[in-house]
Amino acid sequence: MFIRDIYMHQNNTESFELESQYSTTRCVMRTPPVIVNNSEDKFESVLFLPKNSERKAEGGLRTQGYFKHTQTDKPLISVITVVFNGEQYLEQTINSVIGQTYDNVEYIIIDGGSTDGTLDIIRRYEGAIDYWVSEGDEGIYDAMNKGISVASGEWLNFMNAGDFFANDKIIYDVFKEKIKADLIYGDHEIRYSTINKKFKAKSILEIFKGMIFCHQSMFVSKALQLEFPYEYEQYKFASDFSFIFRYITSDQYNIKYTNSVISSIEAKGESNINIFLTIKEYRSIVLKKADFFWIKIYFIVRLIDAYIREGVKFLLPEYVIDSIRNRI
Repeated sequence: MFIRDIYMHQNNTESFELESQYSTTRCVMRTPPVIVNNSEDKFESVLFLPKNSERKAEGGLRTQGYFKHTQTDKPLISVITVVFNGEQYLEQTINSVIGQTYDNVEYIIIDGGSTDGTLDIIRRYEGAIDYWVSEGDEGIYDAMNKGISVASGEWLNFMNAGDFFANDKIIYDVFKEKIKADLIYGDHEIRYSTINKKFKAKSILEIFKGMIFCHQSMFVSKALQLEFPYEYEQYKFASDFSFIFRYITSDQYNIKYTNSVISSIEAKGESNINIFLTIKEYRSIVLKKADFFWIKIYFIVRLIDAYIREGVKFLLPEYVIDSIRNRI
C-alpha cells in the first residue's frame, strides 16, 4: 500500500526544544503543518476539532502555537489517549507517554466530558500535551476517530487511560530504523488483581478467531487509519477488530511484527467486561467475509467457554483465579 504524507513538511521551519524533560516538548515548531485532505479519506484531518455545544474545554501546546512535524530521521509519532472519568488511572498513562526517550512524540487526549477529577489531571500536564479536548461523544470509538482526525503524526498509537507503555524506550526501539509497513504490532502484558501476565501476539493466520494482538500494542500509519476508520455506530466493543480484520483481509496488507512487549493493559477494559457482546461482534465481523460452518461452530464453542470462565470467576476468589492464570 502506498503511504502518502498527510502533513507536508515545510522546509523553512526549524524545530527547537521547549522543555528537555518530556518526549513531547523536545522537538516543536512555530509553523503549523499543512493539512492535505484526500477525496478517498473517510473523514477530514483538522488541527482543532470543530466547536460543538457539548464542549467543556480544550487546550494544549497546539492552542499556544506550538506544532509538530515529521523530521528527516524522526517520524512524528502521535499517541492518542481516550478517557472518560479516568481520574484513577490517567496520570500513569500520561507519564508513560511523556516519559518516552524518543524525541518526536505528539500527545493527544480526547476526553468524553468527564465529571470526576480527570480534567484537573489533564490541566496539570497541559504543558506536555499537544492537544486535548473535553466534550460529549458517542462512545470510545467515536472518540478514537476524533483523535485520528487531529493527529498530525505519520504513525498513530492508542494508549487509553489505564494502559501504558511497557518501558520508556519502546517508541525509540520500534522506530530507530526506517519502517517499511503500514502497521506494526508487538506483544502485551495484562495486569490482573494480583499478577501481571505477558501474552505473545498470535499469527495473522488466526485472524478469523478474533483479535490476534492488543490494540495498544500496535502503531498504524495515519493514512491507513483514514482509509479504515472505526465503525463506532455498528460495533460498540469490537470496532478495533473490525479495522484490523478488514485491513488484513483486503489483500493489500503490509504488516511488521516486533518481538517485544509494547504495552501493559488493565484487565478490566470494555471488551473484557462485555466479553459476550464482544465475541458476538467478532462473529458478525468474520461471517461477513467468510460465512463458513466451522467459523459458526468455533464462536459457539467460544461463547460456551466464556460462560464457563465467567462462572468460575463468580465462584472463586480473585487470587485463586490469578493463581490458575499464572499456571496456564
